[in-house]
Amino acid sequence: MAEKPSTSSSLSLLAIAGVQPYKPKKTEEYMNEAQTAHFRKILTAWHAQIMEEAERTKIQMQDEVAHFADPSDRATQEEEFSLELRNRDRERRLLKKIEQTLQRLSEDDYGFCDACGVEIGLRRLEARPTAELCIDCKTLAEIREKHIGR
Repeated sequence: MAEKPSTSSSLSLLAIAGVQPYKPKKTEEYMNEAQTAHFRKILTAWHAQIMEEAERTKIQMQDEVAHFADPSDRATQEEEFSLELRNRDRERRLLKKIEQTLQRLSEDDYGFCDACGVEIGLRRLEARPTAELCIDCKTLAEIREKHIGR
């Protein structure tokens, strides 16, 4: 029986980069050259995709600027532009995070938890390539955030 392809963001990131999930060898050291190249390819492809989307939005907004006589049509277009710009703003912040992560890769400071120093893990990094915390530290941070936020 064939396995159904997953549509999770990690697989789509891997698909964007044109890579398969990394399969480490038993004696392979964590964050070796092959692994860092794997994540660099994922991050670079993700960055390029976001830049392409931003350019597409810019062109689309320039082409679609219309002066509708009907206030409802004008309001609809403005709302669509507003949503698109909000998404691009989120992606702009994500671009900064991707660039910081690429810098960490260059400095051999990638793949280890900022809080406790343990390995974040290949699967977690494939799911969230910009992760800076291991799953345990991230869970604790979210619990703290939830309690402080109340």
